Amino acid sequence: MSATTRAVYRHGDMARLFNPASIAVIGASPRAGSFADRTIQALKDYTGRLYLVNSRYETIGERACFPSVGAIPEKVDCCIVVAAKDAIEEIATDCARAGVGGIMVYASGFAETGREADIAAQQRLAALGREAGMRIVGPNCIGMLNFGTKAGVTFMIPPPMEAPLGHAVGLVSQSGALGFSLAQSVMRGVSVSHLLTTGNSSDVDVADCVSFLADDPGCRAIACVFEGMPDPLRFIQAAEVADRANKPLVVFKLGTGEAGAAAAMSHTGSLAGETAAYLAAFHRAGAVVVKDFEALVETAAFLAKAPAPRARGVAVVAVSGGAAIMSADKAEAHGVPLPQPTPPVQAILESRIPDFGSARNPCDVTAQVANDPESLTVCAGAMLGEEHYGALIYAQIYSTELSAKRPGELAAIAEKADKPICVVWTTEWLEGFGSKEAEQNPRIGLFRSMDRCFAALSHWHDREARRAAGPRVLARLSRPEAAAEAAALIAASQDRTLTEREAKAVLAAYGVPVVPERLTGSEDAAVAAAEALGFPVAMKVESPDLPHKTEAGVIRLKLKDAAEVREAYRAVMANAVRHAPGARINGVLVQPMAKPGVEVMVGGRVDPLMGPLIVAGLGGVLVELMRDSALALAPVTKAEARAMFEGLRGRAALEGFRGAPAADLDVLAGIVVRLSEFIADQRGRISELDVNPIIVAGSDAVAVDALIVKA
Repeated sequence: MSATTRAVYRHGDMARLFNPASIAVIGASPRAGSFADRTIQALKDYTGRLYLVNSRYETIGERACFPSVGAIPEKVDCCIVVAAKDAIEEIATDCARAGVGGIMVYASGFAETGREADIAAQQRLAALGREAGMRIVGPNCIGMLNFGTKAGVTFMIPPPMEAPLGHAVGLVSQSGALGFSLAQSVMRGVSVSHLLTTGNSSDVDVADCVSFLADDPGCRAIACVFEGMPDPLRFIQAAEVADRANKPLVVFKLGTGEAGAAAAMSHTGSLAGETAAYLAAFHRAGAVVVKDFEALVETAAFLAKAPAPRARGVAVVAVSGGAAIMSADKAEAHGVPLPQPTPPVQAILESRIPDFGSARNPCDVTAQVANDPESLTVCAGAMLGEEHYGALIYAQIYSTELSAKRPGELAAIAEKADKPICVVWTTEWLEGFGSKEAEQNPRIGLFRSMDRCFAALSHWHDREARRAAGPRVLARLSRPEAAAEAAALIAASQDRTLTEREAKAVLAAYGVPVVPERLTGSEDAAVAAAEALGFPVAMKVESPDLPHKTEAGVIRLKLKDAAEVREAYRAVMANAVRHAPGARINGVLVQPMAKPGVEVMVGGRVDPLMGPLIVAGLGGVLVELMRDSALALAPVTKAEARAMFEGLRGRAALEGFRGAPAADLDVLAGIVVRLSEFIADQRGRISELDVNPIIVAGSDAVAVDALIVKA
């Protein structure tokens, strides 16, 4: 966390606001349909003490109405401010004087307008709260729900305020409307502890909400709709708080377009956009990231119920061959193994499944289950009892009244094995018989998509593997003096963009292998350099004004003799003048050709919000077109660097594709670690780094081009 990052609030700081024993509605009104009236109705089942405040009324309905918050005979925990924008600051001042724990402000027209006066009004409100130690949610906020105390702190019509169960999910959303849409999941059986929305986040923000739920004993997992933050490292800190508490944090990120990344100088800049940086930070902090809004509650609800996985293997039982095939497809897509049963279990399956079914994994017991109802539970129990299965999936194909019995039967099997069962609800009767029973059962995860089910299982496995690996341990590979040497070389460059030769000298200080080279100023000098270095050679124009040499046509490769060197010298110099007539040209670099191998790109960028980032992927001229890369916060460990390559879609190119030697991933990982140390060390001096390509042939790896852009 940077020195400027404000610490997230912990449970005790916000308990009065989010778990209030007393609530006051300031601006209470008897007018039917008003925000105040709707708020009072939302609080009709609240188990704490409710006060109404409005100097115009002595009573509203059967409740006394106080002239001010200061007239209430206790220090109120949470005040809901239902008033026009112009009255908010005065009301907040009164609340601060009365020792209120926190306020919720509905009024809009503050910083969201973008007008300076409105931004200033919101800043004054936040400063007032900080000075008084009074938390503020909003302004421009829909509200929040506490299902434990039935506190509907909102002008919305809340969903049924069902008491949370032991596997309750806490919901956090920067979008109030989307947050309330998630809260309606209680109507299909999901257990929810809180819904916390943040409005304009003048004070309490999404990071504070996550941190609060991480400490709240009524919440078992957290589902978060995330847009963005001025200081995202606060959210990363909150995610780490949740991880230390072993509260799974599931995040869905809104706003994933990357149009702004195209303005970056290097390949790295376009690949390491804002969304990629956020996702890398979420991963580093231990959060689970889902790609779809529809997966958010399903995944969080499953992780809230599931114990730590005891094996990566998953068993599948269905009464449909098509569903069995679907499960195999999605298991492969998400890298979830479906191992086969052992011979004793195989025998049990064969004894209960017709020969036109499938007595293997996935297991199809067929529609004959109608004649042998116990066949499904016998087969499911036998498979889940195997040591190499950590979970079982049952595909619910069709909903009938008999379906309502199935969750209880499956839950008994899950309890005996102490392993979770996932029910994939494939019927389009989304809330048919048995769906709510499955959702409410602490042993069963309910999914309405086979794809989302296997994605959740993959997240479950990955999360446990990361936690089992223990804390990150950074072991520096580069020399202690590398940082100072590189800083001096960067400062010595006269231009914002270092030349290739200058950049490679900087990287060499960190132990990155770079190709040898000589700078030449004439055809004769180029020939002499080529003969000294050994044919074949490559030639490149060196100019601080030509950072992208391929596009400028100033590179020639595989030159075999002096005649080709002379011809290439004339051609690249002519292209340089034609491409950029006023470009400063230092000369022509002559380099020996690297061994044939796989081209890899490694780069870095200093993000203004996230700090130093490192990117790795397959390289060459198609790097941006293919966009097959991995990104992480720098610096990285060697294991993290290796995992970056192992997760690439084109990983086969590194594994000895078509007879080529397999790339040594340990060597590559070491280079990535060194480059991540470089960008972390020099974060205040550079903005971008691009090393493309690094040519890898077995355990030989060498950087043949590099770009460094100063901050």
